[in-house]
Amino acid sequence: MGALLDLLEAGEMRPTAAQIAQRAGVSLRSVFQHFESLETLFAAAADLQMERMAPLLEPIPTDGAFPERLATFVMRRSRVLEAIAPVRRASLRMEPFSSEVRSRLDAARARGRREVERVFSREIAALPTAERRDAASALGAVASWSSWEHLRRHQRLGIDRARGVMARMLASTLGRPVGGAVVRALDAAGSGGADAASGG
Repeated sequence: MGALLDLLEAGEMRPTAAQIAQRAGVSLRSVFQHFESLETLFAAAADLQMERMAPLLEPIPTDGAFPERLATFVMRRSRVLEAIAPVRRASLRMEPFSSEVRSRLDAARARGRREVERVFSREIAALPTAERRDAASALGAVASWSSWEHLRRHQRLGIDRARGVMARMLASTLGRPVGGAVVRALDAAGSGGADAASGG
């Protein structure tokens, strides 16, 4: 499992069983003695990936002022999205052909949406009832890996600028201004304030 993740993180989008065996320092036969198929191996690797990411997935406090919560959320979420990028790109290629990979990606997406809804529950509740569901969907999309990938890879934004854009989109979705308080909170988070409090 670790060998597979290492290959994915090194940029190998579709590693073969032979490559995985070589990276792990075992025989090809040994790989299939432990796993029935490449699909079950990828599923196990996905579970290991979640274990590796666990330290970055600590719940974000829901108290405090909006600018600080927004900054903390953006810093922590962007760190996770950046860390999972190589494995996520490979997983998306496999998703149409693997129910195991698809189920884990679905779970990860649902978990991400629940978190953004939880962190900004007060702001969502303050919206007109008819707007809340759409706003929650928009927040989930803005804070998703797909959006982060678009900013970082397709628009070629640096991490700090991509964070600023994500913060602006989240705030705008909630009808909040992106003023100096948000900018200062992001600066503080980036220089060791809220970001340090996230557990590194």
